[in-house]
Amino acid sequence: MEPFHYLLVLLACLLVTAPLEWVIGARVYRRPRRLALTLIIAMTPFVLWDLVGIARGHWDFSARYTLGLDLGGVMPLEELLFFVVIPICALLTHQAVLRLGARVMPRGRLAREAEELGAVDPATSAVRQDVPRA
Repeated sequence: MEPFHYLLVLLACLLVTAPLEWVIGARVYRRPRRLALTLIIAMTPFVLWDLVGIARGHWDFSARYTLGLDLGGVMPLEELLFFVVIPICALLTHQAVLRLGARVMPRGRLAREAEELGAVDPATSAVRQDVPRA
């Protein structure tokens, strides 16, 4: 069971934040192009930083807690998945907070930010259900 620890933590993160998409309407998965662009922007510098840190011996990964599938013989698969899963969880949380904030305080800062992102209809201050795909 130990080789699955890293994957189980990532799965737990996804399971905890996934309901934000459907219950609160975060709309992260419903905008795949925006999600992909965000992931590319977020992942690139951190994957490069990670690779440099590994190459210089600043840190490594325990074979005990990973599956042993190393990408390019350097980075464990779980580490790359980390750079996908954690930004998705952060986006889900951010979008859920915006939408809830717009509902609770329709004239507040979160409502204005949600409006700028197209998550709230400016005419009615109602949370939009038809946000276009970006």
